[in-house]
Amino acid sequence: MSEDHTRVQEFFGVRAADWDRKFPGDGPAFAAAVAAIGLRPGDRVLDAGCGTGRALPELRAAVGPSGTVLGADLTPEMLAEAAQAGRRAAGALLLADATRLPLRDGCLDAVFAAGLIAHLPDPQVSLRELARVVRSGGRLALFHPIGRAALAARQGRELTDDDMRAEHNLRPLLSASGWEPTSYADEEHRFLALAVRRP
Repeated sequence: MSEDHTRVQEFFGVRAADWDRKFPGDGPAFAAAVAAIGLRPGDRVLDAGCGTGRALPELRAAVGPSGTVLGADLTPEMLAEAAQAGRRAAGALLLADATRLPLRDGCLDAVFAAGLIAHLPDPQVSLRELARVVRSGGRLALFHPIGRAALAARQGRELTDDDMRAEHNLRPLLSASGWEPTSYADEEHRFLALAVRRP
């Protein structure tokens, strides 16, 4: 495992037990973001970097009992919290790295990723891997329950032009990774970038 992966596991591992309690009001933002993907009954969707699985019940509701919901995360403690919260009932939990998913090419209709992109050591490699497992015309949602400026303020840092999630940086990154960006919203109470898998 790389040093970057170890850092991510250490960061989230010690925070897993308190994660849901720390952000109790995020539910409506997650629900709205899942709704924006346009999932249909029977769809197959991955929550990449699912953490404690907060999106899994919403994803399950969107795809129905005939759909497939997977939650993948690099941190065992986060997946343990997801299971303890009963979210395994909404989707299968996988201990997996977003740069090497144990999934077939084109097997998914969509990927939902909350807060993932900021923690990727090589975003382009990971976005390409997400594109690999999504069928042509499938969808990607990059989400955060607060916008970039609010997140920077929460973390006590300045918002800079080199922020990877800034539209002028993210659009070319998505385009170079097999995705066609379709919408971008960076507001106080949400960040949501949507893209479609190119043929």
